Amino acid sequence: MVKDILNVEIGPGMGPRLDKALAAAVPEEAALSRSRLARLIAEGAVSREGTPVTDQKAKVTEGEIYAIALEPPKAVETLAQDIPLEVLWEDADLIVVNKPAGMVTHPAPGTPEGTLVNALLHHFGGNLSGVGGQARPGIVHRIDKDTSGLLVVAKSDRAHHGLAAQFEAHTVHRHYLAVCHGIPDAADPRLRGTRGVSFEHGGILKIATQLARHKTDRQKQAVVANGGRHAVTRTHVVEGFHGAAALIDCWLETGRTHQIRVHMSYAGHGLLGDPTYGGKRKLSEKAVGAHGAEAARAFPRQALHAATLGFIHPVTEEELSFEAPLPADMQALIESLRRGA
Repeated sequence: MVKDILNVEIGPGMGPRLDKALAAAVPEEAALSRSRLARLIAEGAVSREGTPVTDQKAKVTEGEIYAIALEPPKAVETLAQDIPLEVLWEDADLIVVNKPAGMVTHPAPGTPEGTLVNALLHHFGGNLSGVGGQARPGIVHRIDKDTSGLLVVAKSDRAHHGLAAQFEAHTVHRHYLAVCHGIPDAADPRLRGTRGVSFEHGGILKIATQLARHKTDRQKQAVVANGGRHAVTRTHVVEGFHGAAALIDCWLETGRTHQIRVHMSYAGHGLLGDPTYGGKRKLSEKAVGAHGAEAARAFPRQALHAATLGFIHPVTEEELSFEAPLPADMQALIESLRRGA
């Protein structure tokens, strides 16, 4: 197999170790992460004067030139499938899509087909520069199977690294629209007495807790007193429905698994239709009428939609912002709740 050779010169002040010096020396457009460079060194793909150097801690000297042998991106085994996609933005480095409810983001043992990645591979039709040495889309964040809305996916290494850094730094703007049981109210003494729950100016509900896997159900997440990962969700009420439910706007300071669903349930305002965290709570026909109560009872998924997404383009540095309107099922649910008794 013919490999591309990238020659890199060690410059001043790049450090004495090979791995760190190479990370500083490789050009940005090569988009080689430290972890990938470490693998290349271990595989013997880095050489000096024709001799492979496999010790990451090998001493380097200013002016030395190292050759890095890069294989062309490998085709992945994931099946490309002709599944329709709603694309809001696409260029050589990334794509933004509006994922429908019911679609899994990434293939897994239980769902090897019909996922967003399967659809993207077909959509790209081989026009993919590769992420991590493989011709595959770079998934930098996910939304649950039964959550609809916006996702950005990297098409190149440089985009993957740049987007991942923004998600890690919590600078990506994400707002979700959801329908919850009850109406979060700053005057509610129960809420004010709940650990980790507070209210900010303008009636914004802030939930700050530690999240970890549930002790007995490994498919669930739970709020824990010790350990876990720090998670912060903010929300405010967009519209109330006769005191029984509310359309809320939620935004994330962190992005943990099931975060909004877990936090809203913890606060006593679980999402309508959520089979995992919503509990057995039902809406009162007296408040929302028989039609509204039945619509809520029959809603087949968590009423959660990733409505807005904003970030800095990792290559062009352009500020990008996208909106996806509520899907038809959530619009119909809201209309039913508005009617009331």
